[in-house]
Amino acid sequence: MAGKIAIVGSNMVDLITYTDRMPLHGETIEAPRFEMGCGGKGANQAIAAARLGADVMMVTKVGDDIFADNTIRNFETSGIDTRFVERVPGTSSGVAPIFVEPSGENSILIVKGANAQLSPADVDRAADALRECDLILMQLEIPLETVYHTVAFGAEHGIETLVNPAPAPADLDSSKIEKATFLVPNQTELATISGMAVNSLADAEAAARSLIARGVKTVIVTLGGDGALLINGNDDAVHIDPVSVKPVDTTGAGDAFIGSFARYYVENRDVKAALDMAVRYAADSITRPGTQKSYATVQDFEKFCQSL
Repeated sequence: MAGKIAIVGSNMVDLITYTDRMPLHGETIEAPRFEMGCGGKGANQAIAAARLGADVMMVTKVGDDIFADNTIRNFETSGIDTRFVERVPGTSSGVAPIFVEPSGENSILIVKGANAQLSPADVDRAADALRECDLILMQLEIPLETVYHTVAFGAEHGIETLVNPAPAPADLDSSKIEKATFLVPNQTELATISGMAVNSLADAEAAARSLIARGVKTVIVTLGGDGALLINGNDDAVHIDPVSVKPVDTTGAGDAFIGSFARYYVENRDVKAALDMAVRYAADSITRPGTQKSYATVQDFEKFCQSL
């Protein structure tokens, strides 16, 4: 397959509790099931792309606790280049307690841990390898200065970049991510970045166009069960139709979308075709519990697509 993908981003250990309902403030209730797995937005996107056969490199930090070895082994087992996965002494790995309700909807807390120490200097150390890549993905579970530095690095060296502004902080300087090739927010993140209300498809288009006016080349808005919206400076907005499935667990669906989009985009640079596949891949992921373990291989995804 043509194209190589780099992820400058986070890794987490997912601590997943399946609950009949969320507890009230100060209340203790019993939950029926608990699972632990590898996660983090950066790692999730890397695993999704790798499961689909992409050539993937990870630039990230892990702690020196019991979770680090498993995180690195998980990358290596998936065929991901781990040359730039570094341990941080005296620091915990990132963790993400996740609470999943019977509807499949979830609530998530994140503790950045070692991810908070991924710096511009780490990007510079990986510069030679990054220059060999066709697309660099970033998320906001790492320091903003590192995201800004990586976007600038990509612009300087003619490497396409994708920023997933999740979670979207109030202090995000949108002017420093405008040189990204793709900005991929969900509706909540789009509202935060644009400063506009996003309560409908028309709202999403208007907010996305405001970002295009600021200099962002392409905005892709993920709409959950409503598919996705593609807006750039040249064409009318394109709505990517959703795929109807029965959700079991929506955790990690956005990362499945982005990782699969990256994989198909670097293959032939067809944005619309890559988005069609990404909507399907994300839909398939929510039919199974868990995050990375819900991501299909090439063979299983082909079977899913044939069933539609």
